[in-house]
This record gives sequence, structure tokens and C-alpha cells, in this order.
Amino acid sequence: MEEIKEVKFAPGLTADILFVELQSQGREYLRLMSYYSSAMLEVETKFKVLNIEFSNKFDRNPIENIETRLKKPRSIYEKMNRLGLPISVDAIEKNLNDIAGVRVICSFVDDIYKLADMLAVQDDVYVVRTKDYIKNPKESGYRSLHMIVEVPIFLSNEKRYMRVEVQLRTIAMDFWASLEHKLRYKKDIPAETADAIARQLQDCAEVVARTDKQMYDIRKQIEASGGSARMRLFKSAYSNAENSISCTRRISCSPESPSKT
Repeated sequence: MEEIKEVKFAPGLTADILFVELQSQGREYLRLMSYYSSAMLEVETKFKVLNIEFSNKFDRNPIENIETRLKKPRSIYEKMNRLGLPISVDAIEKNLNDIAGVRVICSFVDDIYKLADMLAVQDDVYVVRTKDYIKNPKESGYRSLHMIVEVPIFLSNEKRYMRVEVQLRTIAMDFWASLEHKLRYKKDIPAETADAIARQLQDCAEVVARTDKQMYDIRKQIEASGGSARMRLFKSAYSNAENSISCTRRISCSPESPSKT
């Protein structure tokens, strides 16, 4: 095999490997990655704006963290081979939906669906596909809401639509997924042990789901309590204002009120 060269992308983007099949298309490949990077930035910005709007509307921030990533060349190469597809820039753009990824870590499960809906109704966002692994968890116990969206990027001489994979999950879901990946990724585990570990991880996933539900219930209790207090305060302030207006009217209508001269 020919020597594999190190390739440097646009600022902030680096790649360890560019495989031989892509070397002849290097410039086009780099250009495509810059498009995906721009689309990723567009989606990230949209979520940051939604977080600000959500904060103003509901008096809290639904987003704990936003992570972005571009799929590495080695991963692209392996996936294209796995799918039996030719290794070319055109084939990558046409067949892979997860080159650019944005992961949004939310506080509560209902935040996930609210943010997904807010993103989907934007007139420059086209939702290609949604997979709800929260309502329908994977066999492993994995939970998350996945969306493939198309967003426009505006270049110097054209507008181009690019696809981005969006994952929305709670802090608890992210905790489970991150550790599950570290525990199992590319580990040479005997089948019997692997089955036992899989069952334990499924149990942990159920505990995480129950924790998410309990935290949501606690939040609703706090909001109901605080909401009642705020309503009582509002009614008291309104009543005081009404009494002041009524008192002012009585004084102005009283016979003792000084007449105009």
C-alpha cells in the first residue's frame, strides 16, 4: 500500500489519515469537509439562539452543553467499505448523513422534544429523518433522539444544502452512553462475559431512565409551587393597585375635593 499522508483541514479541523483512494481528490475532499463544518456551525448557532429564546420564555436554560464533530477520514473510509460503496467525494456526500454531527445535552426529557420541534419548524431547516430512541430504546439500552436535517450554507457564489446529524439527549442519557462506549468499544470480551455485561448495562439504562423521570417530576412540583406563589403575588399586587385606583376615584369625587378655580 502507498504511504498514507497526514492531511490538514480548514482551521480547527485536522485529520490523521487520508486514504489512498481519496488522495487524488484531496482538494475536493477538503472542500466538502469545509461545507460540512459550515453546516455544523449553522446548526450549533440555531440551538444557541433557541437556548436564549427558551430562557426568556420559560425562565430557564434547557441546554447544558453542545458538542460538535466531523467524522474522521478513517471512519468515513470504513463505513463506505462496510456499505460496499465507492470511495469518492460524490459518493460520500450522497450516501452518508452523519459526516457532521451536533450533540445537544439537555436538562430534561421534555426539553429534547421542545427543542426538536423548535428546530423543525424553522423555514430553512428540512428534517430528512427522525429516530426516537427515547420512546423506543435500542436493545442495548441506548436512549437519544436522532435527527438528520438539511440546512443551507451561504458561500461566496452559491447556496448549498448540507446534511447534519443531530443527537439530543439528557445529561443522564449522555452519562450512560459515554461510559457504555468506553466500556465496550473495541474490547475483546468473551461471549459469556459480554452477555452478562450487556444485561448489567441494560439495567443501568433503566435506572437512568427512572432517574430522568424522577428529576422531571421534581421540576414540575417546584414549578407548580413557584407558579402558585407567583400567582398569589400577582393577585395581591393587582388587588393593591385596584384598591389604590378606587381610593383615588373616591377622593376625587368627594364633596370635600377642592374645586377648580
